[in-house]
This record gives sequence, structure tokens and C-alpha cells, in this order.
Amino acid sequence: MLQAGEKRELTVVKETNFGVYLAEEEHSKDKVLLPKKEAETIKCGDKVSVFLYLDSSDRLIATRREPVLTIGNTAVLKVKDVTKIGAFLDWGLEKDLLLPFREQTGKVYPGEECLVALYQDKSSRLCATMRVYPYLKKNSPYHLNDEVSGRVYELSENFGAFVAVDDCYSGLIPKREGTSGIKVGDRVHARVSGVKEDGKLDLSIRDKAYLQMDEDAEFVMQVIEEFDGVLPFSDKASPEVIQREFGLSKAAFKRAVGRLLKQGRIEITENRIRKLK
Repeated sequence: MLQAGEKRELTVVKETNFGVYLAEEEHSKDKVLLPKKEAETIKCGDKVSVFLYLDSSDRLIATRREPVLTIGNTAVLKVKDVTKIGAFLDWGLEKDLLLPFREQTGKVYPGEECLVALYQDKSSRLCATMRVYPYLKKNSPYHLNDEVSGRVYELSENFGAFVAVDDCYSGLIPKREGTSGIKVGDRVHARVSGVKEDGKLDLSIRDKAYLQMDEDAEFVMQVIEEFDGVLPFSDKASPEVIQREFGLSKAAFKRAVGRLLKQGRIEITENRIRKLK
């Protein structure tokens, strides 16, 4: 059976004024039209490699064009237009690819690029989704402490920022790393902080702890000064409070505060951190 989203090699079984019909074999009832503008140099009996999709009237049609994206894979596509039903993406075919609003993990705008996968909806139409987690590969060539780059494709309050490393490998910047300020679509450079058994990558956009400490200490000092020199909580504050105010994990916050304390720039009481003159 011929289905949208497939690449097939088919045989020309019938010629007409508006194109040729293709099928798996000569007497098959399951045929698909290849429009005349793409069929001028072929004749009955020829084998043709085509991609199948639905036209603007939702009829199965063949094309000899090569789409940028096929089912089960991911690709970065340019947004051509945004309408009431979603965004339309350029994927190399005459009919643009619909990215429904419900499949968007962040707002997209004309001219921007977004990472998507291709799927078939309940009506057999081909659509794009920004929810690419199930489509990403887990066999990356990267190891602990390797430097990588990727694209943020989804944010989670519970887990952090999901990243497609090289636009195809599964990665995550855990919430504890501090993901405030990161947006869907951002390109990030990160260090591999862990490789899970299933091949997924844990990422860090921060330097190793001993390198990051001084930078974090200066940032914490800046925030203390914004609070008029007195933080209304100590280093025993909950991780949620620390994440909200600083975008740091509790461990990173304690290291930064410890550095400031050692430098004699602050004092810590039971429920305050105060800047020393």
C-alpha cells in the first residue's frame, strides 16, 4: 500500500495529459499521480524514485523532489509563514509543511529556523512537531567533558532544558545547572557532564566547579548589593529559593558564598547574609 511520507521506487503504468500514474507493478490498483511538470522525460515501464505526500486537496501525490525531512528523522527548517492554524515550514516541496500550534514548544516567527520531526496525523497528513525527544539519536560520539553545541527544543520546570546536540542527539541541561534565561530555539555551547547508560547526554553550560566558583561568587555579591547589602536568608535557604533568586544549584551557591566568606566580604548569620564594609 502506498502511503504519505514514504520514499519509493515505482513503475510508470499509465500516461495521461496531466502526468503519469505510478504503481508497484503494472496491474496494481494502488496508483499515485506524478504531475506532468515532473514527468516530461519518462514513459510507461520506467522506474522512478519518488517521495509521496498529500497535496492541497489531501490527495496522495508523488514528487521527484527530495524533501529535507522524512518520517522518523529531524531537520532544521525555515519558517515561511504563521497563520491561525500554525506555522508553515519550507521543506523543499511545492506544498509547505504545517507545524500545528499544539506541536510547538515555543513561539516561532517567519524567517526563523526551528528543529522539527515529521509525523503523520490521524488524517494521514504529514505534519511537523517541535516535540522531537522521541526522534533524537542516543548513540552520540561524545564522552565526559567533551565540548558540544546544540539547540534547545523544549523546557521543563521539573527537568530543565532539553537540547538536541548537533541537532540530532539527545541531551539535557538539568534544572540544577540553572536554566533560567534559556529559551526554546537558543543555540548553546555546553560540556558533557555525564553519559547515561541509554546514551543520553547530561550537559552543563557552566565551567567545572573550581573554575566557576569565582564567577558565581561575583554574581552572588552583585545580587547581595541589589538587596541593599543584606540577603533575607542564609546559605541554608531551600534549593527552590536559591534557584529563583540566583539561577544556581544549592551546591554552587554554597561554594560561592563560602568563597566570599573566606575573602572576608560577607558575614553569615542564622537567617541573613550581610555584606561587610
